[in-house]
Amino acid sequence: PPTPLLPETVVPTEAAPSAGSTNVDPTCASLGNTYAAILTRNEAVKDARRLKNYLELRDKHVYKKVLFEDPLFPADNSSLYYSTPFPLEIKWKRPSEICENPQFIIGGANRTDICQGDLGDCWLLAAIACLTMNEQLLYRVIPPDQSFTENYAGIFHFQFWRYGEWVDVIVDDRVPTYNNRLVFTHSGKKNEFWSALLEKAYAKLHGSYEALKGGNALEAMEDFTGGVTELFEIREAPKELFTIMKKALERGSLMGCAIDVSLCWYRIPTQSKTSTGLVQGHAYSITGVEEVRGIVCAEMVAVKKEDQKVSFLLKLSTRMNFEGFQNTFTKLEICNLTPDTLQDDTPANWIVTVNEGRWVKGSSAGGCRNFPETFWTNPQYRIQLLEEDDDLEDGQHGCTLVIALMQKGRRQERHLGATLHAIGFFVYEVPKEMRGSNKPLPKDFFVYNSSVARSKSYVNLREVTERVRLKPGEYVIVPSTFEPHKECEFLLRIFTEKRIQPVEQETEEEKKFRAIFQQIAGDDMEICASELRTVLSNVMAKHTDIKTEGFSLESCRSMIALMDTDGSGNLNLQEFKHLWRKIKEWRSIFMRFDVDKSGTMKSFEMRNAVENSGFQLNNELYNIIAMRYADAHMELDFDSYILCLVRLEGMFRAFRAFDKDGDGVIKLNVLEWLQLTLYA
Repeated sequence: PPTPLLPETVVPTEAAPSAGSTNVDPTCASLGNTYAAILTRNEAVKDARRLKNYLELRDKHVYKKVLFEDPLFPADNSSLYYSTPFPLEIKWKRPSEICENPQFIIGGANRTDICQGDLGDCWLLAAIACLTMNEQLLYRVIPPDQSFTENYAGIFHFQFWRYGEWVDVIVDDRVPTYNNRLVFTHSGKKNEFWSALLEKAYAKLHGSYEALKGGNALEAMEDFTGGVTELFEIREAPKELFTIMKKALERGSLMGCAIDVSLCWYRIPTQSKTSTGLVQGHAYSITGVEEVRGIVCAEMVAVKKEDQKVSFLLKLSTRMNFEGFQNTFTKLEICNLTPDTLQDDTPANWIVTVNEGRWVKGSSAGGCRNFPETFWTNPQYRIQLLEEDDDLEDGQHGCTLVIALMQKGRRQERHLGATLHAIGFFVYEVPKEMRGSNKPLPKDFFVYNSSVARSKSYVNLREVTERVRLKPGEYVIVPSTFEPHKECEFLLRIFTEKRIQPVEQETEEEKKFRAIFQQIAGDDMEICASELRTVLSNVMAKHTDIKTEGFSLESCRSMIALMDTDGSGNLNLQEFKHLWRKIKEWRSIFMRFDVDKSGTMKSFEMRNAVENSGFQLNNELYNIIAMRYADAHMELDFDSYILCLVRLEGMFRAFRAFDKDGDGVIKLNVLEWLQLTLYA
């Protein structure tokens, strides 16, 4: 039997506790056919929160002489916090309302432009400080084609690496202020705003400013670069840590360090300091390592208030010998721009294989090897290593892999109570008799076989990374949470020097889902409204805690209209899969807000359910919902509840699709209006 494992806990820096949309890829038909309006509306299935691109929005607002107001990150408390109200009365102001002659960047972006305000996100600011040391990286994140003079329309954009791709985040320039001063991150120059707007864009990416409470600098470093991260607990670090730091900086890696402590999401006035004057609970960016004297330069990125600017600038750099560094700081964070900066000196052109997956409770969330009855149900990823690396040291052989496992979306879901899971992975060699098959390895295999490699520990970081060397052959990588039944999406990246051959396979869950679909759909491999009604009604009959007489044909037609991306009037496998996820999500909301557990949704309960589903309505619309969907007792059964949400989402999508300039007003001709309302 395997040796029992224990998870490690990493406490994120400053103020952290220790522990949306659906994307599909169907091809959209040309917009010249009968279903033009429908397909335009349902483009939102691919990205339900999509805005027009930055240049299109900017130019339209410049032309109309209207300043942009971001509907997805409004200037109100919902963008500030989700749990603890901010203790000051915030006013959102544009830079021109704060000072004269506002500038985006003055004299180049540098570390003195990053002063911490009343927000516990020094981990983010440490990463930004590191970013300013590499101009090429900096202007990838902060596109330079922006200003408060030329083509100014109150709109700015920033680019972040997000789970395998670069995304463009658009914000307006309304920022939180108190007494006409920026409350959060600001520059030492009162009329410079790039750092405040970058922080706002990063807050939008995660849902609110409060969501930035506490973290590890390497998380933001990775979002700025797409690199590969390492975390060292300094008191347990390898003997060659000084050399690792020196080589990493020489290769352009971003590096930070921290002294752990727990605080609130907004900063409080009293904070503990070390004997050297460093602040506990803060993150610092490391700017240099000098080999001759063994000195580390750690740059302080936190300051209490603007009126202390002079003392901040005087204390900006802290120099100490390496022994003092080890005794002062608790962790070291390194983001390597390429995997070859992790340990050895040999540059390499790395090949990356990206796998996206999900741990699902009761299906594919099996936990670690401490749980042999369920471990085998975790997702399994097979690879074939075909060639040994070149230029290995004398007597060494094998294929080098850097395996990086990242859990997705936990910071964005903090408002729902989400925390980082303890995650890790194991690597097993596949026996010859089992090779070449896409069948997952069974339980007995993992009970009687040892792994050939693994992550060092299960730890509650967003990403765990490990470098391993294996001989050519076929292997299976098993990522998991430490405990079973912990649900989360994840990204598994595999870096190799030589080409590898992924062994394609479906998980057991995917196979079951495909089998169900094929059974329902028949030969045409599409599900019509009556077929959908049958399967959904059969499923709901098993849920005695929800009152419903089954789904009506009208509800099923509306669901198909919501997910129909090719104008066929039916659902293909991909469309059905995303509808299934949507219904499960809405069912979870139904159960949460059915406070009296009656199995129905009272009209007043429906208000909370609608808001939790992402729709902002006024009283008149809630009255319409009650009249249209509630019964004589002002209750909605599950069928009526689903039908209401389906139509709300469809109409919101339609509006966004036709809101060409993002000004909240659309213009439709009668045929477009009829197409949208009839097929809904």
